[in-house]
Amino acid sequence: MKLAKFLLTTIALMTMAGMPAQAAPSKIRIGVTMAKFDDVWLTYVRDAMTKWASTHPDVELTIVDANNDTAKQVGEVENFLAQGMDAIVILPVDTAATGPMTKAVVKAKKPLVYVNREPANLPKGVVYCGSKSIEAGIMNMEELGKAMDGKGNLVILMGELDNEAAIGRTDGIKQVAKEKFPEVKIVREQTGNWERDQGKTIMENWLASGQEIDGVASNNDEMALGALQAIKAAGKLGKIPVGGTDGSHDALESMGKGELNNTVFQDPVAQGEEAVNAAYLMAKNEPNPKVVDGHIWIPYQKITKENFKSFMK
Repeated sequence: MKLAKFLLTTIALMTMAGMPAQAAPSKIRIGVTMAKFDDVWLTYVRDAMTKWASTHPDVELTIVDANNDTAKQVGEVENFLAQGMDAIVILPVDTAATGPMTKAVVKAKKPLVYVNREPANLPKGVVYCGSKSIEAGIMNMEELGKAMDGKGNLVILMGELDNEAAIGRTDGIKQVAKEKFPEVKIVREQTGNWERDQGKTIMENWLASGQEIDGVASNNDEMALGALQAIKAAGKLGKIPVGGTDGSHDALESMGKGELNNTVFQDPVAQGEEAVNAAYLMAKNEPNPKVVDGHIWIPYQKITKENFKSFMK
């Protein structure tokens, strides 16, 4: 008993004398800058990142909103570097304007991961996590072309013109129209900047012009749903099939009502999780078997009238 009391007293005295306690392990700090928070699909990506971080107690995740402003996003990356972040993840506003950010992060020798929108000519060591945009356009048009019976006038609602996803998806639509449905003629194409309201306004204008339209291929579900609003108001629902991309909740609900013809599932959870996980492993200097030639590819999946219910979960 005396020995036990002696040991306890000794430990207490050492603590009072300021003997250093064991330091808590430092956390890996990951900074994420997203093109914008005010976007339905991108919200799913952000939520997936946050959920992933909640299961990794050794991670401190910071996510900021670029408000669709390239200059602001560049500033956010500069702030991350000044704060000494261990890794940086970027979902870019403009894939054609990522050069300065890439250069700054690489120069600082910090791990860098781009997600969802792929910039061109990324240097070795920088990882991209996302899906092959052209495949979404191909899958969209394959289903839409069948709904159009392989002929007629097609209009295309495009995302932001400086965005890799909009370019790739539009290319895929045009490729399939040319190769598989030569009797389909593309008569109009315009950017709706991924927004439902803009898709609705553009479609209203096209219909008001008297242009004969037999199908609408949209780069995303939001613009597709906007186009459907205009089609419904014009009394043409069921006469003009519309195809989108993303597989959003609202899009699947629309398919359940027999309105939207088809869409393409782009997995926001997998993109969000794999992007931050890649940054995490890079910061720890650990291998990531999912990275192949600098890419983590998350496959698209075609959503049709036959299988849409399986995606509603």
